[in-house]
Amino acid sequence: MRLYALCDQDMLNEKGISLETFLDIAKSHNAEVIQYRNKNADIAFIKEQLIKIRQQYDGFLIVNDAYELVEFCDGVHVGQEDLKKIDEDVLKAVKILRSVIKEDKILGISTHNEQEVLKANTMDLNYIGLGAYRNTSTKKDIINVLGESLDTIAAKSKHHVAAIGGVKLHDKFEHAVYNVIGSGLLK
Repeated sequence: MRLYALCDQDMLNEKGISLETFLDIAKSHNAEVIQYRNKNADIAFIKEQLIKIRQQYDGFLIVNDAYELVEFCDGVHVGQEDLKKIDEDVLKAVKILRSVIKEDKILGISTHNEQEVLKANTMDLNYIGLGAYRNTSTKKDIINVLGESLDTIAAKSKHHVAAIGGVKLHDKFEHAVYNVIGSGLLK
């Protein structure tokens, strides 16, 4: 299992855990990727956090949504709803993002079902996040829990797949390259 650690600032605040402590935990589990997500801060604070992470962590660093900060990390991850804020047509949104996020940077998007995975196959991406595998405390608005069908759907992706949503350290997938774990690291 390869670990993609989701560092959600709201989760850290809620649990009273510092960014440095989270990074130590992620490194102790050999996280290959850390995604920093902060849905409530301004861009200056997110930039500060990315700089702090980069000082303590030398793996791949992905920022959630804040593509204007791509120079401070290795890539960007964008959810379906946030893609639609860029352009209602997600294919166009990804093209717009790719014009900003050059080929030397990683671009990933969230997918939630087979239809979105098949559409992602036509996009210039490095990976997709697929889920939710099960309910999770880091996302309150999960509509579709994939459960065991996640691996079957992941097999249809031409991109690397990161299993997202309620994934635990012991979960195993045949077709998902990464397990994305957020609050599960803190238990």
